[in-house]
Amino acid sequence: MGICARCGEENADTARFCSACGATLGERATPVEERRIVSVVFVDLVGFTTRAEQLDPEDVRAFLVPYYERVRSELESYGGRVEKFIGDAVMGVFGAPVAYGDDHERAVRAALAVQEWATADGLEIRVAVNTGEAIVELEARTEQGEAMIAGDVVNTAARLQTSAPVGGVLVGHETYAATRSSIEYRPAPPIAAKGKSEPVRAWLALRATAPAGERPLTAIPVVGRERELEQLRRIWEDVSTERRPALVTVFGPSGIGKSRLALELAEHVTARGGLALRGRSTPYGASSPYSAFGQHVKQIAGVFDNDELDEARRKLRASVSDLVDGLEEAEGMRSTWRCSWASAARARRPTARRCSSPRACSSSCSPRGSRRCSSSRTSTGPTPASST
Repeated sequence: MGICARCGEENADTARFCSACGATLGERATPVEERRIVSVVFVDLVGFTTRAEQLDPEDVRAFLVPYYERVRSELESYGGRVEKFIGDAVMGVFGAPVAYGDDHERAVRAALAVQEWATADGLEIRVAVNTGEAIVELEARTEQGEAMIAGDVVNTAARLQTSAPVGGVLVGHETYAATRSSIEYRPAPPIAAKGKSEPVRAWLALRATAPAGERPLTAIPVVGRERELEQLRRIWEDVSTERRPALVTVFGPSGIGKSRLALELAEHVTARGGLALRGRSTPYGASSPYSAFGQHVKQIAGVFDNDELDEARRKLRASVSDLVDGLEEAEGMRSTWRCSWASAARARRPTARRCSSPRACSSSCSPRGSRRCSSSRTSTGPTPASST
């Protein structure tokens, strides 16, 4: 089976051209290289070399395969890619071949996720993340041992990994500078890395301080968005006055101010006694299309990410019970109002009496001869009690 050198598509042995991209099979495509800013992640098991010396090769493989798959899964879930496996070490890349605007943050979040998983499973690992410029070969065949990226960023990441504390995530200066608004760090001593003319500055990543995908917003006044803000405020006034929901979708490229518009509207709603809920669905991590709705429910119920399952269920049940009780009370008030209105309307309506002598009934009854008489003069029977 022929594999296309350009796109990696598998083709029939008799095919001369790729069925996916049309490239000529059997010929090495011209390398497509780009200079990019990438983030490199190194994950290494601690003390596994000594342990492997005492194990059978089959046992070593049985241990490493699940380890490789789990690390690969964590990196790929955040948009990264495994570049190579080196013994018990894994090298991942963010920013190649597909680049996102927050690759540096994705890399650190993925490293923290790997660290959390390893700690829970009793594994000792060292993790390092470094960001820098590299030459990326977009069509590199990594399955055949071809390197996808080349640059000092890879060497520095490897040096950081060897100096990282056991169970820690160490990052370089560029990674720290790009993610310090969303990741909490602690300064680490400069590293005298082999082959480096100067010590490498490093920081120890502790935890994420902001939800995935959140951007820090400043208190600088909004400029040039008065018309859009006025539209949003008018929509909210209509919603609050008419008690009818409205859906607003804001489109625009990255950095144009969509998040700031949402923040301004939330502040406007809160200042007028409303409740503003925020939710976000990110294209990586544990997010899903229903993540935004799930975050809304958690905010209403007061459920925290570190709550146990039983505690979260208890809070959710209590919140739903309060909500249902409030709805039933409101519905009861509406029913009482309807009954009062109906009683008042019946009280204003003329009371029809049953005629005891339909043949002698006067012409004031309508229709003539009916058993409902509107004339009190011709009604000799008792007046029935009205009921509501």
